[in-house]
Amino acid sequence: MHPWRALSVPLAALLVATLTGTQPATAGTPAIKIENNATQPIFSRADAIQQTVFVEVAGTDSDHDGVNDRVAVDILRPKETDQGLKVPVIMEASPYYAPGNDVANHPVDVDENGVPLPAMTALSAKLDAAGPFDSYYDNYFVPRGYAVALVENLGSARATGCPTSGGRNETAGPKAAIDWLNGRAKGFDAAGNPVEATWSTGKVGMIGVSYNGTLPNAVAATGVRGLETIVPIAAISSWYDYYRANGGVLAPGGFQGEDLDVLAKYVLTRQNGQEACGDVMDELTATQDRITGDYSPLWNERNYLNDVRKVKASVFLVHGLNDWNVKTKQFAQWWYALSKRDVPRKIWLHQGTHMSPFNLRTAEWLRQLHGWFDHWLYGIDSGIMREPQADVEGTVGQWAQYPSWPLPGSATVPLYPGSGSTLGLVPRPRSAPETFVDQNVRTAENLVEAVGADPNRLAYTTGALPADVRISGTPTVSVRASFKAGASPYLTALLVDYGTDVRPNGTLVSTGQTYCYGQGVPGDTGCTLLRTLGTSTTAYKIVTRGWLDVRNRHRLDRSEPVKAGKEYSFSWDFQPTDYLFKKGHRLGLVIISTDYDYTLRYPAGTQVTVSPGKSALRLPVVLGRLP
Repeated sequence: MHPWRALSVPLAALLVATLTGTQPATAGTPAIKIENNATQPIFSRADAIQQTVFVEVAGTDSDHDGVNDRVAVDILRPKETDQGLKVPVIMEASPYYAPGNDVANHPVDVDENGVPLPAMTALSAKLDAAGPFDSYYDNYFVPRGYAVALVENLGSARATGCPTSGGRNETAGPKAAIDWLNGRAKGFDAAGNPVEATWSTGKVGMIGVSYNGTLPNAVAATGVRGLETIVPIAAISSWYDYYRANGGVLAPGGFQGEDLDVLAKYVLTRQNGQEACGDVMDELTATQDRITGDYSPLWNERNYLNDVRKVKASVFLVHGLNDWNVKTKQFAQWWYALSKRDVPRKIWLHQGTHMSPFNLRTAEWLRQLHGWFDHWLYGIDSGIMREPQADVEGTVGQWAQYPSWPLPGSATVPLYPGSGSTLGLVPRPRSAPETFVDQNVRTAENLVEAVGADPNRLAYTTGALPADVRISGTPTVSVRASFKAGASPYLTALLVDYGTDVRPNGTLVSTGQTYCYGQGVPGDTGCTLLRTLGTSTTAYKIVTRGWLDVRNRHRLDRSEPVKAGKEYSFSWDFQPTDYLFKKGHRLGLVIISTDYDYTLRYPAGTQVTVSPGKSALRLPVVLGRLP
């Protein structure tokens, strides 16, 4: 073994101390072990110390009881931290550590004024409660010299305060936990005795999926000292774009009718929650505005892009290209903003839906995440920052690395719809106007798969592609159209891949293989079944979608009436994507109004007349040739 490949414990401790600011280990003081430029699993998960600390969120009293709110923090750390070992912290903040409440979603069938019609509504079903330390962080990282901290966020479980679905008070909760780890906030045990994090180096990495991944974005946007890195997975960067789209009320995929208030009520699991936070819930309902969908101060407070300039932490971003819950615009706009500021960053894009990369590519995920945390929390030259910036799964199981994302070399290519349902590179300005009639009972999938002309949609397709065509980035569409004889304000564009192929179907399938990644304890083996994405053979795929409330054609924060029969120019974006259209397939643009599974459903009958000769689809093409 080469001497530069295996550092002795004293030298390793000295190097880490130099890079992290901790004191070097002295004789008899435990220290981490670094070998092959990586921390090694020398500490016992079974003997780890578990403690709970209640951290005061100074200056935040979201339940208005005259007392600062508190978050509950469950901590697991090597027992050697009671013997002088100082370690960094991997933190996951969440409102989901207690079982959620049954909450009715809002009706989505509305009258001509957007007022909900009486209807039975489904119950919101998010995530089941997670037991403490039931993820992989503890088995893998605690033996390598990390602590794991799980933060029960405001209004949930043992915390006080009120949930607000992305409000500033929710950001303040985990921020206070980071402050406590750095000696800047007060912490107490269950008996009320002060507790200090004397074992902490003060360096923190936040990680999580969905809401748990959104909180790292929010906290990073405060610029809090001590937060060295975040790993936001399937995370929100702007709550407006979670529940709205270009002025229109929109549902997260699978949760039609959900909104800020529904989610807040779902996670309101603290003691005496309704009594303490009922007024806060009512205010969310009153101010979220499900009639116009306009951007407002409520949404601006929940837009972390506003404070991207404050981000000091590095970012390892992960998202599913088929995630219709937290849609891809959430990762892309955050990524674009971080890129402009040259924030140290890395990205994984997979073909899955709303899921963790641990379930898709387990061994490689742990390798890269380990290197990432070692680099940013211990200052170890793990080599991770010299690897390509982007890992992208092009087709199921086929991963490739790229210098950046969107893929280098992409160029905007316009395609023009025309008479006869054509779509091509040559403008067709003399194409006659075409009309469809909006309906509120057929899904987008039903409208896409319909053969030939259909009264409820317009479809334009290319000829068979002469070569594979890959797009990477954010497609856009511009449509010249008029509305009359109805109330639906939506224009919905669907980018479709027509051609039979094997495609991911949103499921996970076990390979039958077991992979043991960390130290086991009773009830948790430290092993997992390896899985891959399930597939189905389908005749087409809706690659991406884009929605516009035509009343917001000029501004998100102001609705403007549309005069019946008057032609307007409308432009909007699709959800960002990275997709390969295969040779021989046809590329399609489908225009509808109501998108049954996502938009509000106004009374049927709106007539939409489109001038295809004055419309265009613009694609970020990386390679290939269009007909």
